[in-house]
Amino acid sequence: MQMDPSQLAALSAVLRLGTFEAAAHALNVTPSAVSQRIKALEDRIGAALVLRGSPCTGTAAGLRIAKHAEDIGLLEAQLARELALEADHGPVRLRIAVNADSLASWFIDAMAEVDGVLFDLLVDDQDHSAEWLRRGEVSAAVTASSKPVTGFDAYPLGAPEYVATTSPGFMERWFPGGVTPEAAAKAPCLIFNAKDNLQRLWLERNVASGLAPPAHYLPSTQAFIDAAAAGLGWGMNPLAMVEQDIRSERLVPLIPDTTLPVPLTWQVARVMAPALAEVTRAVQKSAKQYLMQSQSGKTAHVLQRHAQL
Repeated sequence: MQMDPSQLAALSAVLRLGTFEAAAHALNVTPSAVSQRIKALEDRIGAALVLRGSPCTGTAAGLRIAKHAEDIGLLEAQLARELALEADHGPVRLRIAVNADSLASWFIDAMAEVDGVLFDLLVDDQDHSAEWLRRGEVSAAVTASSKPVTGFDAYPLGAPEYVATTSPGFMERWFPGGVTPEAAAKAPCLIFNAKDNLQRLWLERNVASGLAPPAHYLPSTQAFIDAAAAGLGWGMNPLAMVEQDIRSERLVPLIPDTTLPVPLTWQVARVMAPALAEVTRAVQKSAKQYLMQSQSGKTAHVLQRHAQL
């Protein structure tokens, strides 16, 4: 089925900007023209594509078609580069799912390496970002799954190490006799959101299974670190992000030498892989510079040094 480019552009603009008026301004047409184009596309598809509201959102079909429009833009940009054609379409849009810790640490550097792309990032837990791929709502994702989603290629990125940390005062208050199952069941922990499973995994591997301590929910990477330092609770933080805090004793590990590696993978749609080759190279480069490829010696040094203090 061939779709009208102007109708696709109207749909993408409405879903991206949230209103018909904003979409009309971006496309240099009237709101009525935007409405007519979307109505014509909905009639052609035979289904509603936009849920009118404040803001407007897409139906499942609308989101898939808007994603298709973005893919067309990426493929056309690739063709223009290969044929040395003059680019007159402006920057293309790329929708990616990425976990918050990667976004806060190394992914921005990858984005900065790529020209001519406007990024639309969906932030989700690394254990769940592959679902965005399966639903066809993103072209690529940073995931914790090494098994490629059907139709996608997977590239290992490395394994950042997470360490259970809190403040010295919290340790004295809640774990005066060490991190025992009894103490760990009562000491408040920090959880990013309902999908965050790292604290439970660490407890199962290092303390006991079946523990469900009281928890604060803080959906912010920096707030997670600051809350631990303030003594609100303990949480799993990327070692590379809290290394200096551990050295300065602003944070302390609950149990030395108990890091939790979380292997990450870059998955990209196979049909889009050539068009996204530059993005893939930038992601691999930034990940290699930041993520733990062979840092076990460094990790052990940081945590063992603290244990000896």
